[in-house]
Amino acid sequence: MSKILLLSLRDGPLGNSIAAAEARDVMAATGLNNDTMVHRIMGTTDQIIGSLDGISGVIVGGSSLNILNDTWSPWQHHVHTQLDSLIDDSLPVFLICYGASWLTNHTGGSVSHDHAEESGPSCVKLTAAGRIDPLLRGFPTTFTSLTGHTENAEHVSDRLTVLASGPTCPVQLVRYRTQVWASQFHAEMDAQAMKTRMDFYYDYGYFAPEDYDQIVESLPSIDTKWSNKLLHRFVDYSFRR
Repeated sequence: MSKILLLSLRDGPLGNSIAAAEARDVMAATGLNNDTMVHRIMGTTDQIIGSLDGISGVIVGGSSLNILNDTWSPWQHHVHTQLDSLIDDSLPVFLICYGASWLTNHTGGSVSHDHAEESGPSCVKLTAAGRIDPLLRGFPTTFTSLTGHTENAEHVSDRLTVLASGPTCPVQLVRYRTQVWASQFHAEMDAQAMKTRMDFYYDYGYFAPEDYDQIVESLPSIDTKWSNKLLHRFVDYSFRR
C-alpha cells in the first residue's frame, strides 16, 4: 500500500510530544490514518529522512528553527541537508511554516521579521498562478487559515512561483518546480490544533502571553475548511501520480 510520509522537525524534551500532536493534526486535516501515513521524527543529527520506498508524497511539518538565527546548530545544518535532498527528488513535497522560510532562503530569496504573524487567523489571497495550480483549482480567491511565525519569506527568487499572498504577509504559498509546495500558514491546523500548539510554545514569541485567553476564545470561529482542504488535496494529488 502506498503511503504519505509525515516528517516532523522537532527536537528537545517536548519534541516527541509536539510531533505526536502534529501527526494527529495532519490526520484530521487529510483523512490519513496509521495505515496510510508513515510518521518519522528528525530531532537529532542521527535521524534522517530514511527510505522513500512505497512513499507517494511527503509532508514536512513546522519547526521552532529560524533561518535568521545568528548561527545555525549542527542539527539545523543537518535538517537543511536532508530537506535539500528531498525537494530535488521526484516525489511531491508539502512544507509547512518553517519550510517556507527555508525554501525561500535555499533558492536565493530573502527572509525577514517584517511580516511576522501572531498565533491566530490569517487571510490567504490566491495569485493568478495560484488559481491554476493543481492543488488550488476550484478554491475561493480568498480564504482564512491559522498561522503563527516570527519570520517570513519576504522576496522570492525566480525559482519559486508565488501562489498566494495576503494583507499581513506577502508570501503565503509558493511552489518550487512542479511538485514542491510550501505554505507560510499551517494548513494542518484547526482550532484545537492551534490551542495545543500554543500550549507547547507558550513562551516562544508566537503570541503575547497576556493575549492567550482572547486568542483561544476566538479560534473556534475561524473557518479553516479551505486551508485544511489544501493539504487534503496534496494527499490526493500524491496518491494519483
